[in-house]
Parts: sequence; C-alpha cells; structure tokens
Amino acid sequence: RREESTCKECNRTIPDFPKPGILFRDIFPLFRDPSILSDLLDLLVHHVQQNFKDKVDVVVGLEARGFLFGPMLALRLGCGFAPIRKKGKLPGECIQVSYTLEYGTDVFEMQKGAITAGQKILIVDDLIATGGTMMAACQLVKNMEAKVLECLVIIELTDLKGKEKLTDPFHTLIDFEGE
Repeated sequence: RREESTCKECNRTIPDFPKPGILFRDIFPLFRDPSILSDLLDLLVHHVQQNFKDKVDVVVGLEARGFLFGPMLALRLGCGFAPIRKKGKLPGECIQVSYTLEYGTDVFEMQKGAITAGQKILIVDDLIATGGTMMAACQLVKNMEAKVLECLVIIELTDLKGKEKLTDPFHTLIDFEGE
C-alpha cells in the first residue's frame, strides 16, 4: 500500500543510538509532512475499526513516542487516552512494573484510575524491538483489571522477535529486518 510504503520511507536509521550497537529507527520525519501523518492515522483508525466490534474505551500510549500517536488516535476513535511513563514521571498514586529492554532495565508506571476494571484498551507505541516495554504495558493494564484489545505499533524490528513474547493480540504496519 502506498501509505505503508511512504511511512517506511519517512523513517531513518541512526546507528549507535542511544548506545553503541543499537540501530535507532527515527519516526520523527513522519511529522514533517501533514499529509503523510494524516495517511498514517487513517491506516491506524481503519485497522482498529475493521478489527474490533467492541469500541475501544481508552488508548494507552507508551513513553515517549506513543504519546505522539496515542492522543491523535484516541481523538479519531472517540475515546480517552492514558499515558504509561517511566518511574517518577507521573504525579499521584501509581502502579509499577519492571521490565527488561535491549540495553538495560527500567520501570513503567501508570496512574491509578487512569483506566478502570473491564475497560477495553488499545496500547499504542511507535516501535516494538525486544518486546519488554510492550509486555510491561500489557501487565500494567491487566493489573488494573482492564482488557488489552491489541498492541498496535508503527514499526516492528522483526529480527528481535519482540512480538513472540506477547500473549495479547498484536499488529504492526511496517516490518524492518536487521541491516
């Protein structure tokens, strides 16, 4: 599809960022062209509307680039948005989950009450690599007794096999293999 091909072309690879040996996929060039960004959002919305009879109650976006897509997607779907952030970034009482990523460990938090028991949640991020952040996000949602409808990302780094670690439904628009 033209939109997926254009989105892939608008990503650039930055070697050795944030640490040596990491190939960072930079999605920020997508934001330079409003028509490409709009096409990308159209693809995401179409996917959700075609695949879920149940209405999404809340889009959950992962720090930090999930914050860019999550609110826009929530607005188009007519639902709420809630952030998941790294430890110490959210005020009030939070629930925490530790996770491992390709270059270390970290802790994710979500404010209590950001989602409620029984709600249907769409988790959004820009990219899945080893799957650690997405697994942690799913665990936070489940700890709040909500249901993960799907984990939705723009880019999947297929050679790192992150989606294989997930037990919840997963969808990506763009696949990248190692270079």
